Amino acid sequence: MSISEATAPADAATRPAEGDLDPALVHKLEAAKTASRFLATATADVKNAGLRAIAAAVRKESARIIAANDVDLARGRDSGLSAGLQDRLRLDEARLESLAVATELIATLVDPVGEGLRGKILPNGLQLTQVRVPFGVVGAIYEARPNVTIDIAALALKSGNAAVLRGGSAAEATNTVLVDVIQEALVGVGIPRHSVQTIDEFGRAGATQLMRARGYVDVLIPRGSAALIDAVVRESKVPVIETGAGVVHVFLDESADEKWAIDIVHNAKVQRPSVCNALETLLVHEKAAPRLLPAVLSRLRDAGVTIHGDERTRALFADSVAATDDDWSTEYMTLDISVRVVDGLDQAIDHIAAYSTHHTESIITNDLANTERFLAEVDSAVVMVNASTRFTDGGEFGFGAEVGISTQKLHARGPMGLSELTSSKWIVRGAGQIRA
Repeated sequence: MSISEATAPADAATRPAEGDLDPALVHKLEAAKTASRFLATATADVKNAGLRAIAAAVRKESARIIAANDVDLARGRDSGLSAGLQDRLRLDEARLESLAVATELIATLVDPVGEGLRGKILPNGLQLTQVRVPFGVVGAIYEARPNVTIDIAALALKSGNAAVLRGGSAAEATNTVLVDVIQEALVGVGIPRHSVQTIDEFGRAGATQLMRARGYVDVLIPRGSAALIDAVVRESKVPVIETGAGVVHVFLDESADEKWAIDIVHNAKVQRPSVCNALETLLVHEKAAPRLLPAVLSRLRDAGVTIHGDERTRALFADSVAATDDDWSTEYMTLDISVRVVDGLDQAIDHIAAYSTHHTESIITNDLANTERFLAEVDSAVVMVNASTRFTDGGEFGFGAEVGISTQKLHARGPMGLSELTSSKWIVRGAGQIRA
């Protein structure tokens, strides 16, 4: 992936042709570029002051934010927005407090900008150092997730980047208030207002233009449905860090502990089914299925989960519906789960390879050899042993928040925190050397 140098102005050679972008949008992008040059050299103390100001403002303006969110929720219900998206859309006092706490945590993390990655002295005396630098302007396209507005704004600020956000029509009222609150907080501590901006007022056309704004935007991050992510990856002229849908698997091995199996599967599916790290497909070793499936699936059924089972699953647990071929590739984001009994570890790994979106997979086992095979052979961003897939999260990983969970293999993979919002450059110090 080609990444623009963090502090470079928009290059005329890479800018869209005149007339391709709305002049009002260009004005915002140019302001973001100017703000990014301030942020690239801002001290950690300055950026941390901005983060603490954002956290304080979110708490102070919580009633205003929730009132705007109520407007979006009402509109979503009236338009038939799914229960899963309504849950993602919802902000309440508890969620706002969690966002404020996460923002304060980001202020305590080590500033990645300027970190030395490697270096050496050449035989001719030249001193080489590779250091982290901000991307410059980070664009984000997402839908029905107003928490992302704060998460990306906070992580972009700490990593020295300006943020241009397209949060989608479902959360437009909430995002308008959130960005206003963030901007006022930043101005109050001397950070440019245009360090964080929304382009929601440009509608879907704004998202399309953001994808064409090469030379103004240095990297673009989509978060949302598989259709949204695929559209951005296919159509963007701006370099993209791809986040992915979560067709997430748990495999209950022959030696799986029953209590662990019941608790982990229940937590992974039920705690918050609308998010991308929630369990969607349960695979069970045929020798463990008679022992584990009745108890594991009863716990799920009692929590309101609909079981989509293959023939062997339905033979062991009658309170289920027949799984179809489409179920294995479905990210439900609801209280539904597909369940398949497999011959063993080999078939489980083959199934994951065929249907996974390479997000998160977990094995429940007491077999060390199977543990190591699963970890080595499953090709996903996060691979777990004896743990709930719900832990795939920037906050849980200690990043404070996350920009998204990358399922690609270039630059960033898994939950993306501060370092994933940086590139690098080489610093060369000499004393008059010339190349022979």
